[in-house]
Amino acid sequence: MHQNENKIPVYFLPGLAANPSIFKNIQLDPDRFEIHLLEWMIPYHEETISEYALRFCSKVIHANAVLVGVSFGGIIAQEMNLVHNFRKIIIISSVKTRKELPLHLQLAGKTKVYKLVPTSLFAQNIDLLSKYAFGKPIVKRLDLYKQYLSITDKRYLDWAIKQVVSWNQEKSDPNLVHIHGNKDIIFPIDNIENCIVIEGGTHIMILNKFKWLNENLPNLILG
Repeated sequence: MHQNENKIPVYFLPGLAANPSIFKNIQLDPDRFEIHLLEWMIPYHEETISEYALRFCSKVIHANAVLVGVSFGGIIAQEMNLVHNFRKIIIISSVKTRKELPLHLQLAGKTKVYKLVPTSLFAQNIDLLSKYAFGKPIVKRLDLYKQYLSITDKRYLDWAIKQVVSWNQEKSDPNLVHIHGNKDIIFPIDNIENCIVIEGGTHIMILNKFKWLNENLPNLILG
């Protein structure tokens, strides 16, 4: 482990199927923080979320790092925190426990209906993947968001969707910071407890509420 003594290493995990370019607008003071962007790995055959999180931890090369996870990245960040002691976990547009998932996703996990999701089509049809990842209202601005979705490997998509709907976390970490938009249709605010609410924030607010994040992340990291 190595790090610049004066800088806090901050690692960012993108949302499901997204690449690190979703963080292009995030700017932290380079004299105080060192930004590291994590990219998704293809899961091994029948790899558990715990095994995947442990493998992901090997990408974190600093002691006392901060993890910031968006959506599915927030779930993985929490799993990583179970096997590695991080300075702080911040999740954005995500969930802290199974009961914060909307009912249809909880039911999808119980009934295994997620196996019917046409992930093989996503590889050829990024429009379809965009609708799944960002929600149907986003279709108007689809071309803008397509650039952020590049992980179309069927193994990854099958695995990631299964992990979301099957996630069985019952209790949240009391030290975790949760930032959530009140217009998020993927994970509706009605199901979310103990979070910092962003007015007008949608599931993709990492892209369009970056000014608020740039102003407030430093204090949330240090606080």
